[in-house]
Amino acid sequence: MIVLDFFVVNVALPSIQHDLHASAGTLEWVVAGYGLPLAVLLVTASRVGDRLGRRRLFLIGLAGFVAASALCGVAPNAAVLVVARCLQGAAAALISTGVIAIITATYPGELRARALGAYGLAMGLGAACGQLVGGILIEANVAGLGWRTIFLVNVPIGAVALVLGPSRIPESRASTAARMDLVGMVLTTAGLTGVVLPLIEGRQLGWPAWSWISLGVGAVLLTSLGFHQRWSARRGGDVLYPPDALSDRRLVRGLLTQVLLWAGQASFFLVLALYLQEGRGLDPLDAGLVFTVMAASYLGVSLRAPKLAVRFGRNVVTAGAAAMVVGYGVLVLTLSLGAHGSVLLIAPALFILGGGMALCLAPLATIVVANTLPERAGMVSGLLTTMQQVGNCLGVAVVSLVFFGSLHGGYPHAFELSAVTLGGLLAVVGLLTRLLPARA
Repeated sequence: MIVLDFFVVNVALPSIQHDLHASAGTLEWVVAGYGLPLAVLLVTASRVGDRLGRRRLFLIGLAGFVAASALCGVAPNAAVLVVARCLQGAAAALISTGVIAIITATYPGELRARALGAYGLAMGLGAACGQLVGGILIEANVAGLGWRTIFLVNVPIGAVALVLGPSRIPESRASTAARMDLVGMVLTTAGLTGVVLPLIEGRQLGWPAWSWISLGVGAVLLTSLGFHQRWSARRGGDVLYPPDALSDRRLVRGLLTQVLLWAGQASFFLVLALYLQEGRGLDPLDAGLVFTVMAASYLGVSLRAPKLAVRFGRNVVTAGAAAMVVGYGVLVLTLSLGAHGSVLLIAPALFILGGGMALCLAPLATIVVANTLPERAGMVSGLLTTMQQVGNCLGVAVVSLVFFGSLHGGYPHAFELSAVTLGGLLAVVGLLTRLLPARA
């Protein structure tokens, strides 16, 4: 639900605009209102879960997500929808940060790798199938609800999870009940907001002065956070990020790889959706069916990825990044030779990209958390999911500049240049994987 709701709304924006008489700026906030609180609250939520209980926080977040989804589905106007999306994103942060921490605390060894494989499978399918699910729900128009069904469908699913959660999910906490680092939480939230907000909004608004000021202030706040954490640790205080953990080069390299890997995910889904619908004239359902090519290969490879990660370690992530570079190369070649041919011509490239994604997403998380002390599971899971969301925002901002900046040459041309950019990004990811721990 969490990942799907990040992508599914894209296919519904035209219907939302018509039904609620929303402006273009309001539509941007329908998307940004979800992604921003999700990105900035993850680390803070992870520490709260370490103290209060990860299952408890997960279920609180799930209840909030169900309620916010219901509010999105019945929103009478655009303003209420934007507020509901912000609440939905905040609740999503409470859910997301607990998942990896619960898995890490519950499963040892190879079982952990398998559980993280299931996690990665759900994440990837949510992203790859979001377009299709949205198209199906809007096309079905159940009870005449139209776009509202993409939010209301979360209510029965979430209700079932709320019933099963208390008995099926074991409770876990950090081994030592640390006090809350309120200053660190405020600096983290404010700093990430300062950086992520202009990345989401800057391009659409023409990079106004406030966006650059916000980036500068965010950078200053995050730098201050680093000084505060070291100062507090020297005084024996409790900190969000133990300095000795962040001095672990393996963890830092893993987090950097996570940022760049996810920078290529949301951005590619966005430009592919625009190319298919605006450039090739497909309706949401037909465009979603094209995405199933990626989903199929992702599903097939994901079934083997956890065991491969345990056996071959970082080599699996390297192979996945290399496969995605090849996939983007095949895509660029296909577009250059047959830009106006059948849309099915890009299917082989999408199939390769889906398989490469499966070899990267869950195995990378497996390798990072496998080299983490169990008592730091909450912190590391919060950092991983934060880097994922920051990577999404960063990738969308950069790739959108390339895509929209080259639209004068047509959608195939803009999509081709975006694929070249993403291929270069994945090549860098491939190089970074060689600096990860060799084994999970």
